[in-house]
Amino acid sequence: MSALYMIVGTLIALGVLVTFHEFGHFWVARRCGVKVLRFSVGFGMPLLRWYDRQGTEFVVAAIPLGGYVKMLDEREGEVPVDQLDQSFNRKSVRQRIAIVAAGPVANFLLALVFFWGLAMLGTEQVRPVIGSVEVGSIAAKAGLSSGQEIVAIDGEPTVGWSAVNLQLIRRLGESGTLQLLVREQGSTADSPRELVLDNWLKGADEPDPIRSLGIRPWRPALAPVLAELDPKGPAQAAGLKTGDRLLALDGQALTDWQQVVDWVRVRPDTKIVLRVERDGAQIDVPVTLAARGKEKVASGYLGAGVKAVDWPPEMLREVSYGPLAAIGEGARRTWTMSVLTLDSLKKMLFGELSVKNLSGPITIAKVAGASAQSGVADFLNFLAYLSISLGVLNLLPIPVLDGGHLLFYLIEWARGRPLSDRVQGWGIQIGISLVVGVMLLALVNDLGRL
Repeated sequence: MSALYMIVGTLIALGVLVTFHEFGHFWVARRCGVKVLRFSVGFGMPLLRWYDRQGTEFVVAAIPLGGYVKMLDEREGEVPVDQLDQSFNRKSVRQRIAIVAAGPVANFLLALVFFWGLAMLGTEQVRPVIGSVEVGSIAAKAGLSSGQEIVAIDGEPTVGWSAVNLQLIRRLGESGTLQLLVREQGSTADSPRELVLDNWLKGADEPDPIRSLGIRPWRPALAPVLAELDPKGPAQAAGLKTGDRLLALDGQALTDWQQVVDWVRVRPDTKIVLRVERDGAQIDVPVTLAARGKEKVASGYLGAGVKAVDWPPEMLREVSYGPLAAIGEGARRTWTMSVLTLDSLKKMLFGELSVKNLSGPITIAKVAGASAQSGVADFLNFLAYLSISLGVLNLLPIPVLDGGHLLFYLIEWARGRPLSDRVQGWGIQIGISLVVGVMLLALVNDLGRL
């Protein structure tokens, strides 16, 4: 992945999401009659600065890791007598709640707009047809078999494998039954299946929901002919070349590249022998596989790939919506991802989901770059997910976040008077400690993934 894509993608993502979040605060503050002193995208030294007719200073600062809206407030300095009615702290508790909540709400609205646009653009989805089922697996016990198409999970339609994965992620760490509807090849009737979960993937560092059920998605056969090599990978180091046809792996005959993938994946740091056909001759090439990932979940790595083939048209489906239907689809996806994000945080808190799944700025930058390089649709999808995450996280009832301020104002509304400055000060100190702790944990996770 190009470093340029990563840098540009990250700057655009942060710029768009932070600006929209802060604009939500700004717009509602203006409507409530609050004087806005500064609207800043980024922190630190200003790079650009200008003023509007109402005297608000707009700033683009050097450190693009957030932003803020500074409002007139007696708690932060002396306010001229003729401007007291424009001070934030003089507004009613309902108005202050509206101003604070406007930032996260803006993020949800932005995600809805992105999803709306994507729904109209349409996507080509791979039908979720099962290729094979592992003997003795959860899927096998439920009666799933090769050739069946998964049409719904827990009542939610699954038009492609991404939808299947999303529905399965919602059940991580849980026990109970997973309800599936499947359709046999050539049939129009759907039949139910029940998969029994027992603390399913609870605490797993890098869960792979589909594979862990014992399901292997159908994919077109790939001839085991090498088309690319990692210059620093084990295959290159062992002397393998592009154009080599792999005939056998440790004596096991090979007819499909997926056999190599499955064999290598479970053998990190292992020496294997590949029988290769090159220029009409057969040779044996010993290769010591590398390991990728953390020690407990490390997978084998060969550092080679084959040429992709076209998917059969009958295995693909085009999914798109008209302008009005796309609004409903956008709202549905925004709601689904918001609930999933909140549920994942709850599961991390109670140990049902490993905190190692928490990502920080390095992972965000890598995903931003990869999605930007993949195309406009993937990048908009990434922006929508990140905007939802920003909205949900800001609504958590932690002092220093928008949700913490909302908590204070809701208590004030219920009591008829605000909490004391000392209590609010304690809350802010606790909130800062929590936020810094989570940021450090996310950063450690990022460094571990590197």
